Amino acid sequence: NTHFHKGEEKNDSDFVTALAANGDIYVNDAFSAAHRAHASTEGLAHHLPAYAGRTMQAELEALEKGLGNPKRPVVAIVGGAKVSTKIDLLQNLVKKVDALVIGGGMANTFLAAQGVDVGKSLCEHDLAETAKAILAAASEAGCAIVLPVDGVVAREFKAGADNEVVDIKAIPADAMVLDVGPKSIEAINEWISRAETLVWNGPLGAFEIAPFDRATVAAAKHAAARTRAGSLVSVAGGGDTVAALNHAEVADDFTYVSTAGGAFLEWMEGKPLPGVDVLRQRN
Repeated sequence: NTHFHKGEEKNDSDFVTALAANGDIYVNDAFSAAHRAHASTEGLAHHLPAYAGRTMQAELEALEKGLGNPKRPVVAIVGGAKVSTKIDLLQNLVKKVDALVIGGGMANTFLAAQGVDVGKSLCEHDLAETAKAILAAASEAGCAIVLPVDGVVAREFKAGADNEVVDIKAIPADAMVLDVGPKSIEAINEWISRAETLVWNGPLGAFEIAPFDRATVAAAKHAAARTRAGSLVSVAGGGDTVAALNHAEVADDFTYVSTAGGAFLEWMEGKPLPGVDVLRQRN
């Protein structure tokens, strides 16, 4: 396992030379490590005839359909807990997609930045200005931002907790939003219905805990149905996203589901992937 060799992460030239002596051709079939400029993922490609494997090829072709040269309209769904981990992603997407659906705890940060009292919901209040800047960039780029208009709230974070649906501007001070509500689900599904291409990263709510999985499951099933009908190219990726689609039992119905975490995210952020770029340079 080269990961444990001290020359791997340093992309050490002596280590690369030693690795290259073991073969005649270099084939990289690990997209999940393509965002790392390591000896086995980037360095080797400079020493041997270098090619992408079939799995890598399939991933890159799917991603090209997702954001590289997509059929429009393009809708992106981005969820998860924190805006802070996805600032680069959001800043890149607003320049590339026609509509950006924001869910999960991230949505609370955007709502709070617009003056909404989100009660005890997960929220990064210190990122209000960042959220406002992303909203402004989206407006300038002509990208519609889709935020929840209602939410499912509870006083405790546990399965089967007492909950209610409230307007997003009427969140009780002692409650937290754990999922988007039925009106929001309807709006999200309307955007999915309009889309020719869907890119998805992150759940819409606390999908691990019933009944706060309803929005994620509903949107996933709708996207899957349109994909099966041949009306939608759907590309999804990221650990929580894969788990959510498996939970909804629709992962096999999406056009492509990437199991690559960091590499998929950096691709969505528009960042160069050294392990891919070197293969293009060599061919």
